[in-house]
Amino acid sequence: MADAESLMAEMRNRADALRRLGYRVRFDITDTEESVLLDATAGGAPTIEAASGDEEADTVLRLSSTDLEKLMRGKLSPMLAFSTGRLRVEGSKGVAMKLGSLLDED
Repeated sequence: MADAESLMAEMRNRADALRRLGYRVRFDITDTEESVLLDATAGGAPTIEAASGDEEADTVLRLSSTDLEKLMRGKLSPMLAFSTGRLRVEGSKGVAMKLGSLLDED
């Protein structure tokens, strides 16, 4: 099980791809009860930091730390995770789909 700090480091490794997102996405990690905010609205390198569970975002993704780590590394398809209930999306589904396509580019 990965902790929020290692997951944020993984996201920072993918910053070049994530900078084109243009939205705020909060990841609520279900097994550790932590949240991470990805803010890619500034146009430069995205801000990736620990957040509270009520931080405002365009989209909220709820999943386990293991599944988030797999998503970030390209080992789990976002569509498969969503269709099997391992990933829950609140807010804009379009933002979630754009995030998934950016992660699939590498």
